[in-house]
Amino acid sequence: MAILSLLLVPLLLLLSAILLARRIRPHRQSKLPLPPGPKGSPILGNLLQLGPKPHETLYNLSKSYGPLIHLRFGFVDMIVVNSAAIAAKILRNDANVASRPSSTSVKHIAYNHQDLIFARYGARWRMLRKICALQLFSPKAMEDLAPVRADEVGRFVRELVKEEKFVDLSDGISACAADALSRVVVGKRVFGDGEESREFKEMVMEMMNLSSAFNINDFVPGLGWLDVQGLVAKMKKLHRKFDEFLDKVIEDHKARLTETENATTAAAAGGRGRHNDLLSVLIEAKGDANGDGIALTDADIKPLLQNMFAAGTDTSSNTIEFAIAELIRHPELLVRAQQELDSVVGRRRLVAESDLPNLPFFQAVVKETFRHHPAAPLSLPRIISEDYEIDGYLIPKGATLLINIWAIGRDPIAWADETLAFQPDRFLPGGRHEGADVKGNDFELIPFGGGRRICAGMNLGLRMVQLLSATLVHAFDWKLPEGELPEKLDMDLSFGLTLHRTNPLMIRPVPRLEPEAYV
Repeated sequence: MAILSLLLVPLLLLLSAILLARRIRPHRQSKLPLPPGPKGSPILGNLLQLGPKPHETLYNLSKSYGPLIHLRFGFVDMIVVNSAAIAAKILRNDANVASRPSSTSVKHIAYNHQDLIFARYGARWRMLRKICALQLFSPKAMEDLAPVRADEVGRFVRELVKEEKFVDLSDGISACAADALSRVVVGKRVFGDGEESREFKEMVMEMMNLSSAFNINDFVPGLGWLDVQGLVAKMKKLHRKFDEFLDKVIEDHKARLTETENATTAAAAGGRGRHNDLLSVLIEAKGDANGDGIALTDADIKPLLQNMFAAGTDTSSNTIEFAIAELIRHPELLVRAQQELDSVVGRRRLVAESDLPNLPFFQAVVKETFRHHPAAPLSLPRIISEDYEIDGYLIPKGATLLINIWAIGRDPIAWADETLAFQPDRFLPGGRHEGADVKGNDFELIPFGGGRRICAGMNLGLRMVQLLSATLVHAFDWKLPEGELPEKLDMDLSFGLTLHRTNPLMIRPVPRLEPEAYV
């Protein structure tokens, strides 16, 4: 008890000082009111009201306070957007909200703003974004790497054909996505067996969970040294694991380059040369200054690779799993999707990327999956650079902006027709949202975000989601364990930076194509 008392005394003194500081904090000059929101506690504000699924809590609050909400997390003002109309007003001209706030997770996991996703808006961010747009995710790069994606998807299908029991499809999809991405990123499969893939998936999931945790250190000054929630220690440990993983990937890659040909030979052969992977492109791009005089360095490569591996595997595999689960829950939609695939592809081969534009119903299934199950329920936070006004409310400088993508997918104004139902037909000719896309132009459907900070790897992620999910639907029928009804399939979710199914998807694949399709 004596030790506990010694710890409590400085903590109480610190909290008293915080309360005093809050009382004397200068008032804002603007006469505009802040957006409405619930009253919070004196020190922690609304932090304790979020619950285990903050995206749902914020959506429910919008029913009482409107689509634009003001909350207070400790000393930090939070502005939360829950509607497509307000998201459009912000993202169509988002220079004022294009930067990222600092946080404990960014500091300890994401190389302290050295990556692309959390880089502060400015010349260095533009340099990283340009490299990604022109050299990593350009249309030519996408086409060059199409055979890699097809090969990995085909390999996964052949493994499933051999299965005569129920499988954890969640693990299989994650492994396939990770292997495909590793070949795209570093030119080789870095996950030798299921155990390595599972370990990597667990590492990525831990990263997503720690990054999405509302850490009291970020909102109440002076508490960082205490690490009250124990999150900092976990973040540092995870960062060491990720850093060691990336070091090994880069060293292995450099060794392979030395054995075959150096970067100069590859460049002379026409850019990517025989090393048709993103890490080779990054290595070749080092030292080339952009218009702002900023060049890519060795210190930039590991953070970029971390972005690719973490964001590129978790979001894609989750979306594919949700698409399969929803079609199993709705057998009539599964039949329609398979009939369309059979008519376009036939039953003697697997789906090719060139088939995808000719599958309007299946494209609608993917869009509805993005609407109903956005991989990232809350946008990554942005920081407000200057005071401005929306709908008569003050959006204050220094506040953090969150866009509730999950809530926008349930916005009753944008989605008047049964927002909770899984209805791909809404995107087909004659549907209310005919022609809507997921690329940031239609603000009621922004699974990849929007504006300047839209996901740089959107095209790669979208292709992988479409190809793998279409192939699994086309190549197999899916049987649930005896006694489980499709309409009762467990869809419980766990919150993190991305949403995951709480329980794995255990199903048995039953081949439905001609034998030569699986060769």
